[in-house]
Amino acid sequence: MYKKAFFLFFTLLAGVMFAQAQSEKVESALKFEKTEHNFGEIPQNVPAVHEFKFENKGKRPIQITDVKTSCGCTTPFYTKEPVAPKKSGVVKVSYNAAQMGAFTKTITVTTSEGATIYLTIRGTVVANKQ
Repeated sequence: MYKKAFFLFFTLLAGVMFAQAQSEKVESALKFEKTEHNFGEIPQNVPAVHEFKFENKGKRPIQITDVKTSCGCTTPFYTKEPVAPKKSGVVKVSYNAAQMGAFTKTITVTTSEGATIYLTIRGTVVANKQ
């Protein structure tokens, strides 16, 4: 009886500790000037490009380990080498503007320190007036 109670208690305790560890957010030392950009109206089939600039405010070099976009219509380019303290880098995104209408896209940046940073681009694609 005590073994079952102990096992149940230990299992619940481990589950709570795991859930708490998963919910802790790692704060990044990479500080972006801004995390959202609104292109406003952009012409259809004309790529729109924006650079999200950041600085390493920490005491150690940090590297961007991965950048993912919410769809294939957005292409990321980013500083791939480690960024030393007090130095800067960029995450540049290009949106292909093929579809008419409003859009909001998310860019997920993962760093060597285990942090996740979310960047957002938005705008409205309008008919190209040529």
